[in-house]
Amino acid sequence: MIRFSNTDRRRLAQCCHALSDDTRLRILERLWAGERCVCELTAALGAGQSRLSFHLKTLKEAGLVRDRRDGRWMYYSVNPEAVAEVGDLLGRVAVRPQHQLPVLA
Repeated sequence: MIRFSNTDRRRLAQCCHALSDDTRLRILERLWAGERCVCELTAALGAGQSRLSFHLKTLKEAGLVRDRRDGRWMYYSVNPEAVAEVGDLLGRVAVRPQHQLPVLA
């Protein structure tokens, strides 16, 4: 049986929510290539700035992206440590010992 701590369970739920939207996944795809400002993401994704800011806030609250300010510009990048942490948590769900696999008739 898989057991998560309350903290891990909340963390995984928050990250799964952040990853459950097509626009947020498209943002992450762009950010994997490197740091981007909102204006670059707006042009690349064909979405309005307010819509992207909402999605970036969700990703940031989940810890999946970082931001930094340079003058009046805000730049975003992937937080690789957080993404790896989520991968590890999901791996605990995906990998089960052979004796726990269901038998199909």
